[in-house]
Amino acid sequence: MSQETPIVIDVQTQYLPNRIPEKDKYPFSYTITITNHSDKSVQLMARYWLITDGNGKNTEVRGSGVIGEQPNIKQGESFRYSSGAILDTPIGTMQGFYEMLSADGQIFEAPIDVFRLAVPNVLN
Repeated sequence: MSQETPIVIDVQTQYLPNRIPEKDKYPFSYTITITNHSDKSVQLMARYWLITDGNGKNTEVRGSGVIGEQPNIKQGESFRYSSGAILDTPIGTMQGFYEMLSADGQIFEAPIDVFRLAVPNVLN
């Protein structure tokens, strides 16, 4: 991440126990807020996710934009969206980055720190 384009990414997750009728599948939703604290607008061009389930199985996801959009985020503003993932285990993690394009033509990665997807009380 460039020093002149600080992008803050906040993640909230939720287990969705009634979303999938399949046994041994664990659906989760996540809501992401991307806040642009830089002095330039930025556009989210692409995403990369590394999803790891409780057995250590890794799944990589790459794609253009998020939820079918390539949003422009003006300086001082935020963009929020929700999406989901289905795991084969009741716990796992996600991490990755967004490829961003600043108004002055610079392409950079905004990292998404590792976050946990977990069925409530599974760790008790």
